[in-house]
Amino acid sequence: MTKIKHAKIRIFALGGLGENGKNMYVVEVNNNIFILDAGLKHPNDDQLGVDVIIPDFTYLIENKNRIRGLFLSHAHDDHIGAVPDFLKKVNVPVYGTRLTMALVEDAIKDNGMKLSDYQLNKIKSDNVLDFGDTKISFFPTTHSIPDSISINIHTVDGVIVYTSEFIFDQNVDRRFQTNYNQIADISREGVLALLSESLLAHKQGHTNSEFMLRHEINDAIANADGRIIFSVFSSDLQRIQKIIDTANNYNRKIAIIGRKMQRIVDIAVKLGYLKFPTSGMLVNLKYIDDNNDNNLPNLVVLATGERHEPFDSLVRMTKRYDRLIHIQQTDTIVLATPPVTGTEIKAARTTDLLYRTGAKVIKINKNLLPSANASAEDIKLMMNLLKPKYVIPVIGEYRQQYAQAKIAQEMGYDIENILLLNNGMVAEFDQGDLVNIADEIEVNEVLVDGLSVGEVSNSVLNDRKLLSQDGILLAIASIDVKSKKVIAGPEVITRGFIYVKDNEEMINKVQSIFMKELENHIKPGSKHIDWGKLKNGIRDKIGKYLYRQTKRRPIVLPVINEL
Repeated sequence: MTKIKHAKIRIFALGGLGENGKNMYVVEVNNNIFILDAGLKHPNDDQLGVDVIIPDFTYLIENKNRIRGLFLSHAHDDHIGAVPDFLKKVNVPVYGTRLTMALVEDAIKDNGMKLSDYQLNKIKSDNVLDFGDTKISFFPTTHSIPDSISINIHTVDGVIVYTSEFIFDQNVDRRFQTNYNQIADISREGVLALLSESLLAHKQGHTNSEFMLRHEINDAIANADGRIIFSVFSSDLQRIQKIIDTANNYNRKIAIIGRKMQRIVDIAVKLGYLKFPTSGMLVNLKYIDDNNDNNLPNLVVLATGERHEPFDSLVRMTKRYDRLIHIQQTDTIVLATPPVTGTEIKAARTTDLLYRTGAKVIKINKNLLPSANASAEDIKLMMNLLKPKYVIPVIGEYRQQYAQAKIAQEMGYDIENILLLNNGMVAEFDQGDLVNIADEIEVNEVLVDGLSVGEVSNSVLNDRKLLSQDGILLAIASIDVKSKKVIAGPEVITRGFIYVKDNEEMINKVQSIFMKELENHIKPGSKHIDWGKLKNGIRDKIGKYLYRQTKRRPIVLPVINEL
């Protein structure tokens, strides 16, 4: 068998570039496809009713016979959240570390899928997978969740390293530490391309260690006489472990608010990635009633979730809607969740509500709550250790990718060796050299709305936006089939627009416009009526009238019943 001397390589993203979330990268080596992560993204405020957004899998569905596997870097939703939806479309082998795969398995079961139907493989960070002319290796990285890894694709022309999200921190425990020896081994082999995260590339220095955070947590718990409520992101197991350890030092119990977090904790405890030092330390709260208010003085409550969810939980507690916790003046609230992009207003309003309760509110300085993402010096160190031929900034919005590109330039990389790509742009390499960059892969956002995947169009979102802003007006009439005369209505119903009883003159005019359009289109004895044209005419005429009167554009919905 002739040994392959050079490889034809294509690298592109189906999600994760020019955005925050939805990470999914594809590396093609000759005829084989290797997929790196399959994440989701949370919707913007104007994408009403949309639960999450996932990548467009069309290219992978069309080329499913060439896929050798889906490789997962860590267990955050922006990297694994789309795995169940992807496997429903393409059943391929999935590889990830123990904690990552445990959470993937939990998500698969939560989607009503059978684990036995899928090829789910647990790997260790020192494993090497052999795919003929290509091998896949890994090395552990430091991130906010254990079992995070870099994924390294070894080709005859060099290694393609996908670090995913990382920091360099010598103060963390062994479950979170980076393996420098493995990085050195890969560097000696020769790195063709480095796909490294960009989220904090604009931030100078190293990402701060959380060492000082221990003191803040300790002070909060030591000085609290009553119940303590922490807001914390459910995916940040490293920070949660700090709270658990400190609470144990003061003989306090832990309670967790959040269904998803309870599942994550159960899995992490079972696998040994999260530890409760004292038996019985984790308690289950009962619903509040006349005989129980869950106001135990030695209780530490973790209000958890992702993005805005910890704030939503705290709001329910302040307004006494929550079934488990009602905030009282004797409570201490510790805000350990810095607002992420898009949640700043909600965070500010929540903080204001908390102060109104009379409880003690401690807002931990955001400098002590670093995101476990690489800042400029972390990125420089990774580049220096690996010495890649090409730098491909990934994971982040374009301005963040651009910041990483500037870092690479400062380190002496030629602009031709720094590839700023968009989703769908393909970088092609032949014999270890870049030969082409082109927009080849069509990529769209797939919106998930409840059980509906990809069926929510822009027109539906526009209608929802109009409904939320200007409301809806229904004009309803019934027509006799034979005589073509109106026998009931038109009745006008509005929601979120105007109050009918206070606007009789406007309603009468709407009814008049409706009747006039009916008379223009429906003549006695008519055999054919263009209902579409009729309804469009009614919608257009009423819409223009309402805008002249109110400067608002409600959705106008004509309803004509034939009886």
